[in-house]
Amino acid sequence: MDIKINDIVGRRSYNSDILFRVIDIQKQNGQTMAILFGEDFRLVADAPYQDLVVLDQNERIKHSEEYRTLEEQSLKLFTQDVDLLRERQEYAATGGYSKPSKYFQIPGRVLHLDGDPSYLKKCMSLYEKIGVPVLGIHCSEKEMPQKIGGLIDYYRPDILVITGHDAYSKAKGKITDINAYRHSKHFVQTVREARRKVPHLDQLVIFAGACQSHFESLIYAGANFASSPSRINIHALDPVYIVAKISFTPFMERINVWDVLRNTLTGEKGLGGIDTKGVLRTGMPYPPVQEEE
Repeated sequence: MDIKINDIVGRRSYNSDILFRVIDIQKQNGQTMAILFGEDFRLVADAPYQDLVVLDQNERIKHSEEYRTLEEQSLKLFTQDVDLLRERQEYAATGGYSKPSKYFQIPGRVLHLDGDPSYLKKCMSLYEKIGVPVLGIHCSEKEMPQKIGGLIDYYRPDILVITGHDAYSKAKGKITDINAYRHSKHFVQTVREARRKVPHLDQLVIFAGACQSHFESLIYAGANFASSPSRINIHALDPVYIVAKISFTPFMERINVWDVLRNTLTGEKGLGGIDTKGVLRTGMPYPPVQEEE
């Protein structure tokens, strides 16, 4: 079967366990190779052309339904978490009085850099559904270190997401060698550039990484949360769940790492981090100015 760019395929050698989009087809050392981006996971892979199989509509629907169910479960649990946070915040803001004062809340602003426009679109839809203020920018992983400083100056975010595609290649080196990863070094450079602008871990909260990323290097570079401690694939939407939790947690509260990870689709094998303060702020009165009759 003729395989073209943008076809949805599986790898025969992996029993088509992950859906991929064909991004490019190249000749490498006399062999035809396809460059693949995961449809649901932030994974980039090379595969021999003959190892690929185009998945029909029924197979794609079956895969998609499994992931949609997981996404719905995570969103439901996360929404319950946010509702509980809001109830606690309302009680704190009103002092527990039976006649509540009116107040307003300013959730943390997110700047989301994504190496994949399709994933960015999915993430923006989820941010909107949850109610997180966000600016989303598609930017290739290699260009992120050069662009991040100007973007921070322009948008002044409370939370920064640096993500896209990544992958570890055993053929390129040991699992501890950052040069054996496709984009981890670019993510690390971007985190360092961001920390030159905002050094304090609680003034700018950073999530960085994608599938199989070099977790330790990202944390030591200055990320609050990163992927992937066990070098596994992470779901496309996992960064949204992490930063949304931070966005809606009051700045006087510290976030337990497990509280952030438990409603993600990947969990602690794919995501990790350090204790971090929330960034939500509450103010009164609301509305501050009343129209005269």
